[in-house]
Amino acid sequence: MAITALPRFTRYFGIDYSGATTPDAGQKGLRVYEASRSGSPTEIPPPPSPKRYWTRRGLAHWLAEQLRNGPPTLVGIDHAFSFPIRYFEVHGLPPDWPGFLVDFRKHWPTDEDHCYVDFVRDGLRGNGAARQGSPRWRRLTELRAGAAKSVFHFDVPGQVAKSTHAGLPWLLYLRGELHDQSGPQVHFWPFDGWTPPPGRSVLVEAYPALYSRSFPREDRNPDQHDAYSIAEWMRRTDRAGELASFFGPELAEAEGATAGVEGWILGVR
Repeated sequence: MAITALPRFTRYFGIDYSGATTPDAGQKGLRVYEASRSGSPTEIPPPPSPKRYWTRRGLAHWLAEQLRNGPPTLVGIDHAFSFPIRYFEVHGLPPDWPGFLVDFRKHWPTDEDHCYVDFVRDGLRGNGAARQGSPRWRRLTELRAGAAKSVFHFDVPGQVAKSTHAGLPWLLYLRGELHDQSGPQVHFWPFDGWTPPPGRSVLVEAYPALYSRSFPREDRNPDQHDAYSIAEWMRRTDRAGELASFFGPELAEAEGATAGVEGWILGVR
């Protein structure tokens, strides 16, 4: 008789991200869904405030609190967690993800008050000109995923560039908030290792196009459905005992080393 692996996580957060306007502006496209092991995802509204929608700052603070005090949680966020290895080579950066986050935030301070991504692109804030990339540069996981766009491909439909450039400083914030003297409280996959320790919450890069067609849209708008699909795919995959295969994609040794710096999309084999 086959034994099905028990689910690794207690809950699942699916986040459809937005890089529009500023960190403290409510974003209609920023949506959060939560699922339990036994329950389908439901939308989580932002904490009570004058703002109707989530802000990037508010989401980061809320997420830190949830992961600091909550049960083992799998969080899928719809933006890239790193850049192509070519970016590291061109800018003379060591292949070190935490160091990359610090360096990026220094040049692209998109978490600062009143800062738009386009302000940095246009030279009005930060020093984005010193840390540019080419839309021809793609990560290995994007190539494997097929239609995934480059993190430097701005101003096109379905872009991930703006949300990535807006979201990376908040990953740095979360990493700082969720480490203490005893070590990391949360596993940033795959940068902290391809196999997350049992009982620990995990943050992963998600790509809704991989999952959303598996679930009927019902009355959700596209942003809601993307967040719902991330949470529901993770929940079902965990319940089926299949997460381990996705946490360990089949990669040659050199590919694994590259992907350990560039990051990987959960669900890409």
